[in-house]
Amino acid sequence: MGLLQLLQETVLSTMTDVLPIVIIIFGFQLVILRQRIPNLKSVLIGFIYVLVGLTLFLVGLQEALFPLGKLMAQQLTDPDFIRGTTTTLVDGLRWYDYKWVYLFAAAIGFATTIAEPALIAVAIKAHNLSGGTISVWGLRVAVAIGVAIGITLGTFRIVTGTPLYNYIITGYLVVVIQTLYAPRSVIALAYDSGGVTTSTVTVPMVAALGLGLATTVPGRSALLDGFGLIAFASLLPMITVMSYAQVGAWWLRRYAKRRPGAPS
Repeated sequence: MGLLQLLQETVLSTMTDVLPIVIIIFGFQLVILRQRIPNLKSVLIGFIYVLVGLTLFLVGLQEALFPLGKLMAQQLTDPDFIRGTTTTLVDGLRWYDYKWVYLFAAAIGFATTIAEPALIAVAIKAHNLSGGTISVWGLRVAVAIGVAIGITLGTFRIVTGTPLYNYIITGYLVVVIQTLYAPRSVIALAYDSGGVTTSTVTVPMVAALGLGLATTVPGRSALLDGFGLIAFASLLPMITVMSYAQVGAWWLRRYAKRRPGAPS
């Protein structure tokens, strides 16, 4: 009965969330443009698919991903587990004793980003519009590496209790400097790549990890320290995507110089 009630509540909530989108699209099409909606039957079926898919996805988040992320954080930060994996523990836990937390954060950040549907869509569009010069997998891996580094830094911040603004200000300074030197064709794409990481797959696991970690690490507050990982997941991909483009441009220049007859 609990699951059925949750499904019912989630369906009603999803319908409420999707309804404004339907009103805007149909309103502009019928009132502003004054044209019939083409393939109306297919459009309505598509909205039903969206409704069912979002409902099942949200139920899955609440029943599986959020509890799993919190459980993993609790298990990895358990003092008994840490004592069994370190030989340096003397009078308390230090930041380097949480090495498995950092590894898990990097792995979950990379894996969830690779599976992110929004990133896949953006990578395919970028590949098509660039004439194949931007690789779908190259962009996805570059973004995933950025998220992995960002989530690892975020968990380090939670463990050490250092201020969030130190990381964010430094990161955006790097972004500004990179923007001056990165190829112009990739700058806007890099900025968008940071945004698409905060979507359906990445956010739930990252948020659950941050809240679970802040709850279990001694001296941390779930409200003050548990949030902020999403900011890292948005910031670092911009750096890694522009770095990916800069390395690619450097490699092409180097290859061009090595070709026979190329000017020295």
